[in-house]
Amino acid sequence: MKIGLDVFLTHTYKSFKGERIGLITNMTGVNQNLIPAIDLFNQHPDIHLTALYAPEHGIRGDAREGEQIESAVDPSTGLPVYSLYGDTRKPTEKMLESVDVLVFDLQDIGARYYTYIYTMAYVMEACKEHDKKLVVLDRPNPVSGAQVEGNLVEESVRSFVGLFPIPNRHGMTVAELALMFKSEFGYDCDLTVVPMEGWERRMYYDDTGLFWVPPSPNTTHTDMTILYPGTCLIEGTNLSEGRGTTKPFEQIGAPFIDGQELAHAFNQKNIPGVLARPTSFIPSYQKYENEVCSGVQLHVSDRDQLNSFEAGIKLLDTVAMLYEDAFSFSENDNGKFFFDLLAGTKRLKSLILEGDTAEFLELCKQQSQDFRKQRERYLLYD
Repeated sequence: MKIGLDVFLTHTYKSFKGERIGLITNMTGVNQNLIPAIDLFNQHPDIHLTALYAPEHGIRGDAREGEQIESAVDPSTGLPVYSLYGDTRKPTEKMLESVDVLVFDLQDIGARYYTYIYTMAYVMEACKEHDKKLVVLDRPNPVSGAQVEGNLVEESVRSFVGLFPIPNRHGMTVAELALMFKSEFGYDCDLTVVPMEGWERRMYYDDTGLFWVPPSPNTTHTDMTILYPGTCLIEGTNLSEGRGTTKPFEQIGAPFIDGQELAHAFNQKNIPGVLARPTSFIPSYQKYENEVCSGVQLHVSDRDQLNSFEAGIKLLDTVAMLYEDAFSFSENDNGKFFFDLLAGTKRLKSLILEGDTAEFLELCKQQSQDFRKQRERYLLYD
């Protein structure tokens, strides 16, 4: 198979010969031989690369989640690197002065919380406003394009971890999402998408034969990305989601949890495709830094059967039932809950605390089915 970058460099680039190119990328922007797109563009005789643009985690991937990125100069090429995760998340007119075309080449992980797809949306908006062209180089959805899970984000809780009414696991590639953003959500820029060759919707990343380059410090491997649409919700609670360990978003725990008890109660729910194992861990940073946390590690037993969003909700149900007095949702200084932004609704907190999420999960199934129909016209692969 060929990713969009390789297809672009084979022939699509000829359509933009003589134009000034800006590249939105990071360490994941490599070809099938792990050569960075930055180098491939900069050294290409017919591509005029004039600027680089960095999303969350920076252009080299060395910034932690949520850490502000400063604009800088790339030491390898001498090109300016404009931050799209600092003072602004949308390219300004000044940032675009030296380019005619922006090329987007980032590896997404298939969950709506992940900010790269919203960086793409803001770039689309800026291209429309400042009369620039956008080219999106497609890459695989690492958790396949076959499954769709979760609810649609409600208007009152739209944010940079949920900007559009798409489900937690959307089952689309970045190029397919760009087509949807353009037609459904008003980001009507001059858009060219460069599809992959040989990718099929059923494929997980480890089916592609490509090397996995983590898109951020905590995106470790395929099982992590499969669980993430459900376990990312843990970020909005006083539980550790395993950041600061070798198994982020697979290990979940806290000092007040009994891992044996939680694993037994979770496994009693008989959720298809996943099993919990009691474990202990000590996070090296973030929640419970240097404290012993007891909890569970989730193991994917059948990834085609697993609905990870449902598993995440039922794990939170179980914790809320067992540790009613200790478990809580994290509230900021303004009395707002990050969990609401992740969940895409303000209702889910109370439903979890009440142990009454069954009706909500049924609604999610209906919304996922509706989204499947909505996305159909934008799909590029069978």
